[in-house]
Amino acid sequence: MRTRTRVLIAGAAGRDFHNFNLVYRGREEFDVVGFTATQIPNIEGRVYPPELAGELYPDGIPISHEDELEELIRQHEVDEVVFAYSDVTHEHVMHIGSRALAAGASFRLMSPRETMLTSSKPVVAVCAVRTGSGKSQTTRHIAALLRGSGHRVAVLRHPMPYGDLAAQAVQRFERYEDLDAADATIEEREEYEPHLAEGNLVFAGIDYAAILDRAEQEADVILWDGGNNDTPFIKPDVHVVVVDPHRPGHELRYHPGETNLRMADVCVVNKVDSAPQEGVDAVLDSIREHNPRARIVLAASPYAVEGDASEIAGKRVLAIEDGPTLTHGEMTYGAAVLAAKANGAAELIDPRGAAVGSIAETFRQYPNVGALLPAMGYGRQQMDDLRATIEASGAELVLIGTPIDLRRLIDFDVPALRVTYRLQEVGEPTLADVLEERGLIGDKALV
Repeated sequence: MRTRTRVLIAGAAGRDFHNFNLVYRGREEFDVVGFTATQIPNIEGRVYPPELAGELYPDGIPISHEDELEELIRQHEVDEVVFAYSDVTHEHVMHIGSRALAAGASFRLMSPRETMLTSSKPVVAVCAVRTGSGKSQTTRHIAALLRGSGHRVAVLRHPMPYGDLAAQAVQRFERYEDLDAADATIEEREEYEPHLAEGNLVFAGIDYAAILDRAEQEADVILWDGGNNDTPFIKPDVHVVVVDPHRPGHELRYHPGETNLRMADVCVVNKVDSAPQEGVDAVLDSIREHNPRARIVLAASPYAVEGDASEIAGKRVLAIEDGPTLTHGEMTYGAAVLAAKANGAAELIDPRGAAVGSIAETFRQYPNVGALLPAMGYGRQQMDDLRATIEASGAELVLIGTPIDLRRLIDFDVPALRVTYRLQEVGEPTLADVLEERGLIGDKALV
């Protein structure tokens, strides 16, 4: 008779590793036979290394593609499948659950409480109901408020371990050179670089107990910068959740975004300057019905063209936008598209016919992406494919709507301008009001 429960963790190289580290690592009553992977290119076929897996797994833990779920359940006689990734529909979650159940395994979702670390320092968490809601600009705004109150801030970013997993256990970024030394991908740089530009210290990696310990040595306040629409890895004193009125109803249809909505202390309804009023009203009604205790902050998300916006007029423009926001975030435009239309571009180029390699595959996998280019960059080859697609597009001007300046990584053969977003609060209460009420900023700050 087996004494160890055999577990298979379905993930996407982030939440799955964290759940293993906190709940399963070092526990002899469990045998984690593998991880499955989706969303992230080229992660399957690798191994979660023994240095991170612990002494019970001297050979590490294999990572397989999610397509192999049923075969792995049968091969390893799996008792339990744990679902551990984010920004998918509730229906998608239960399709995976149905596959697991039909193959003979139980199906489990772990509670946020079970997978949150506790910090010795005050914690503010910024999460969202969907990818692309605007949590990064919200995080930077809160970081500025905390720094302005004299606090040392450590930003802990949701994991994006796309390289050498053992080497990425604990990462610390203070300067641009740290990104180069870590061979950071476009996806990583999009999250880290804007923080570095504003003077924020960033930690990330895989082992968040070790990451938190390191950050606490250098900071007065921990600021959790969430990924996708995942719940926090660190127990927050203030849980801020960004809601997108361009996608009303999504806050109740996506996992674990609805969990965030219901847990939130503060809901930031972003993009009220560009969303239709009926969308704003719908998400406000949703918040009031499903989390009436949450404070509500309204915010605009104005864009700015860094450079001479008059150069856009009459040009054939290629708009490059944040990759995950367009793909599993399902948005169909971003700052670059808005800037092109507002400033008289002659044409928005559809790059699908010029796409090569992994970028062409991205368009096949996500047919909702229209006449713009998602800045996919999970590795060096994908960056090369992105460069080749840009060169073949026939653009007269490139508008870069990504959180980083792609010109640092890619040599453009045509002129390029950046378009950026910032958070602009509308009315009261503001995030400063909420943080002051919680004793985190202001004359009576408790930190």
